[in-house]
Amino acid sequence: MTAGHTENAIVISAPMGLVWSMTNDVESWPELFDEYAKTEVLHRSGDTVRFRLTMHPDENGNAWSWVSERTADPRTRTVRAHRVETGWFEYMNLRWEYREVPGGVEMRWIQDFRMKPDSPVDLEQMTRRIDGNSPTQMKLIKEKVEQAARQAGKA
Repeated sequence: MTAGHTENAIVISAPMGLVWSMTNDVESWPELFDEYAKTEVLHRSGDTVRFRLTMHPDENGNAWSWVSERTADPRTRTVRAHRVETGWFEYMNLRWEYREVPGGVEMRWIQDFRMKPDSPVDLEQMTRRIDGNSPTQMKLIKEKVEQAARQAGKA
């Protein structure tokens, strides 16, 4: 069975510290992403956090929810995450990478996954869904972090 892989990146015109802190503040994700209705931190140990994400209800009224765990490494500016409750995925592993580039910080999301055989969505459909949604969410995050950077500059 084949695995899915997506990779998306965006440059955010803001200082690394602000990009890192805003995008790794799991509790604020409902304000940062437009797809999440709620985040509930279940456990925190050092740089590792286990949390439940709940999406806004879809067109059928389903509010999808799952538990994920992520470990941020401020030294390497990377985050490794995986779904603990996999749902329709056999597995879903994520890596976020941050690096300073001319004009700001490049934030890259790498997702590796495999769908369960009984999933209503196949690998190709999920890959298209992630590749369609990730740039949309990244653009929102970029706008919100850049706005925070502008406001901080005016303080």
